Amino acid sequence: MHQLLLLRHAKSSWDEPKLADRDRPLNKRGRSAAAAMRKAMRDLGLAPDVVLVSTARRTQETLTALEPWDETPVVEPLEQLYLATAGQLLRIVQGLSETVRSAMLVGHNPGMHELAALLIGQPVSEQATRLTEKFPTGALAEFAVRGTWADLDAGEGQLVRFLTPRDLPEPLD
Repeated sequence: MHQLLLLRHAKSSWDEPKLADRDRPLNKRGRSAAAAMRKAMRDLGLAPDVVLVSTARRTQETLTALEPWDETPVVEPLEQLYLATAGQLLRIVQGLSETVRSAMLVGHNPGMHELAALLIGQPVSEQATRLTEKFPTGALAEFAVRGTWADLDAGEGQLVRFLTPRDLPEPLD
């Protein structure tokens, strides 16, 4: 069984309207939310082997806020994750090596939300319904994947948990 973590970047700043979309940094709330998610992931033992991250500044800063890891994952920045569709994201996941036990994608909506909803198929739990309604900035969805990465398709991801920054206590550090 594999583990797939889908993390939408934390809240970004709109303070500089002339800044290109891919160059927007995290804002204060985003940095705080990413720190809270770091603690939650550590407390839950969520430690991916491989992290595929969009090249946008806000995704890079979100990933940086999750560090340091207990065991450093292989991190691969991918240009094609920037504003990728659900189909594009699914093909990236399907291309993972079978030696990867746990993978995390750090990306953007609407693709992340649509991929998560696609993997769930028909919502059968309260958290699945909540995820299909909204995938806010900083949210993390954890899926158990039976079978191979290459065979992953619609309705074949088992949602283990869905966390949003609002679900988590503010970090003290």
